[in-house]
Amino acid sequence: MFELPHYKHYLMGEIKKFSGQPVLSQILDVIPSSIINAANRKHKANRYYKRLPLRIHLVSLLYGVFSYCNGLREVCEGMLACEGKLSHLGLDKAPARSTLSDANNKRSYQVFETIYYGLLANYHSFISDSRLKGLSIRNLKIIDSTTIQLFSEILRGVGRKRLDGSRQKGGIKVHALMDAFSGVTEFVRMTAAKENDVKFLYKLKLPAGSWIVFDKGYTAYRQFARWTREKIWFVTRMKDNADFHVTKVLIDKTRKKQAKGVLKEQYITVAVKVNGIVTERLKLRRIVFKTDDEKIYIYVTNNFTLPAAQIAVIYKNRWMIELLFKQIKQNFPLRYFWGESPNAIKMQVYCVLIAQLLMVVIRKKAATKKSFSNMITVIRLHLTSYVGLLDFIKDTYKAWRKTDNASFAFSP
Repeated sequence: MFELPHYKHYLMGEIKKFSGQPVLSQILDVIPSSIINAANRKHKANRYYKRLPLRIHLVSLLYGVFSYCNGLREVCEGMLACEGKLSHLGLDKAPARSTLSDANNKRSYQVFETIYYGLLANYHSFISDSRLKGLSIRNLKIIDSTTIQLFSEILRGVGRKRLDGSRQKGGIKVHALMDAFSGVTEFVRMTAAKENDVKFLYKLKLPAGSWIVFDKGYTAYRQFARWTREKIWFVTRMKDNADFHVTKVLIDKTRKKQAKGVLKEQYITVAVKVNGIVTERLKLRRIVFKTDDEKIYIYVTNNFTLPAAQIAVIYKNRWMIELLFKQIKQNFPLRYFWGESPNAIKMQVYCVLIAQLLMVVIRKKAATKKSFSNMITVIRLHLTSYVGLLDFIKDTYKAWRKTDNASFAFSP
């Protein structure tokens, strides 16, 4: 009988043996076991749901986030390819969809919230930049919110019921406090989309000397007065219909032709009301600023010492949080949710935040010039590839040529 030489070896796949760990395992190694164990102890996460241990639950959801799965079926079926490759993490087989669904509904999302804040505390100093271009302050926080729409009635959106009887979109609003120097969120609160943004301000706990910047949708003079007493400085834009009294004019260049930069600087007072009754008049600083592209902005702050031009620079950095929201929505799965309960939805959002934080840490470790979206795309395509993660991110082609995955040995 005719037999090809070494045919048996070919069927067995005489390929160079894989070395090291797959990319997904290397990403998960960035999460210290102590953080997962601490969250488990704090919330007794395995006591009330033992069918899927917390570590395996976290690995499964992060796989879904990094591989951009739009449903639990995709998560579970996709993880079949990981069987045997994540054994050192305790994942011998992919969880069943029903098991993962039950865990998403029964295990509290607060467990994943605790893991996120634990990671943030662990890596905050590492990912923080000591300087931001044009800024002389060292502690800037940015506040904003973003709405994630979903076809669900559990978190109703803003607006009336549809006249045609069609299903109304609900929505979850993610309120975030971002650290400008690290590029990640330091405090998150999730509510129904219809909740007023101002309520988020009352949940914040900031040390004296902090700087906060936000848009005019967060105007709350009562909270501004409290921050002033606590020496917490804010920068925002003044509402068009704001009622204020000018007490002093420091600069006025509004009559000068082609003037740019600080056009006007004033000291003003605004009324602070409690239950509709004026309790005090808050002293603020009002700055009219004209940009190089002829746009005029009116800023207001409770700080009277920082140069007016610096106030404008601080507000300009507010757009960093818009870029963060865009980064998260474009690169991670938030169009479809892996559960119908508020708990499952919030759990998925926190897993996305964990993934974003891990990517920020890994990106800095790799010292890569790749854009965030390009880095995520490359990782998504190679989650189960055996290649050095940091080298792979820094120089994808060079690292891939070096890996055992890229070469096959066949002896005729």
